[in-house]
Amino acid sequence: MNEIYFNVDGGFLEGILRGYRDGLLTTHQYMNLTQCDTMDDLKLQLATTDYGPFLQNEPSPMSTSTLSARCTDALVQEFQYLQQNSAEPISKFLDYITYGYMIDNVILLITGTLHERDTHDLLDKCHPLGFFDTMPALCVATTVQELYNTVMVDSPLAGYFRECLSAEDLNELNIEIIRNTLYKAYLEDFSRYCETLGDPTATVMGEVLKFEADRRTVNITINSFGTELSKEERAKLYPRLGNMYPEAQTKLARVDDMDQVKAVLEQYSEYRMMLAGVNLNASSGGAGGNDLSLEDRFFAREVQLNKESFEQQFHYGVFYSWLRLKEQEIRNVVWIAECISQQQKDKVGNYTAIY
Repeated sequence: MNEIYFNVDGGFLEGILRGYRDGLLTTHQYMNLTQCDTMDDLKLQLATTDYGPFLQNEPSPMSTSTLSARCTDALVQEFQYLQQNSAEPISKFLDYITYGYMIDNVILLITGTLHERDTHDLLDKCHPLGFFDTMPALCVATTVQELYNTVMVDSPLAGYFRECLSAEDLNELNIEIIRNTLYKAYLEDFSRYCETLGDPTATVMGEVLKFEADRRTVNITINSFGTELSKEERAKLYPRLGNMYPEAQTKLARVDDMDQVKAVLEQYSEYRMMLAGVNLNASSGGAGGNDLSLEDRFFAREVQLNKESFEQQFHYGVFYSWLRLKEQEIRNVVWIAECISQQQKDKVGNYTAIY
């Protein structure tokens, strides 16, 4: 029955997504955006895109934060349309995609509770795709223990918390450890679920989730330098999947600096090519610049993998890939807007091209 449903409804939704993909900004449109001299010019250029209706009522001059928020609104509306027009098993797959945003939202509320901030105010800063029905109930909690108990009972993330964390773990010193621990559990669970869906979904999602696991492994390693996190604790945060699992993860758990990280990555062909010309000390600026960072190359590799998922038909991976490509598109637009706003047009082309 699932196969029949997928061929009918899955094909219908996939057709919608391919239309969305065709709505991604083209190279010509990016060139027009980079030629803009003011935010009003940029807004005018975006008027003919999917973002136009969400920007038309914004007063001038429009800030880059407003631009980012309205573009995100457009993305959220499109994704929620897919959710509303899906049923099992596609609906469950779409739910899995939202769990990463839920983790970020819950971490934000935990941080606010630790700092004794009004968590109701923090709801406005939460990502819309990470909302769940009982999330407002988390704002009632006044202590970390209360918040933990609420998450354990009324959150889609309850299983991850139950598996990995206790209320005693929720403190300010552990906040990034908590985030990475939850993401580890989430990625491993998502990978197992995709395997149950069979090919081609299992193969397509296997590639993108392995990449995400590798990226998180590298970032955890780099961000642990100069901190109190021990090498043993670092290793425990690595997702148990990816092209680097387990051999390279064992090596990365022992490295002490960026040069050693690069030496490990260069043992893998896909990452050796990705590292060519990378400045490991550069901050992110987007592909296309003269001083590429490792993050820039990760973004570029992610775009390539997600574009490739559209080359196959009748699989769920296109839902994940479309969302990631749209997020990159929004980062590109906001980057261009920032360069225009700060009158740094010499850097305006440093974005990660998609098509």
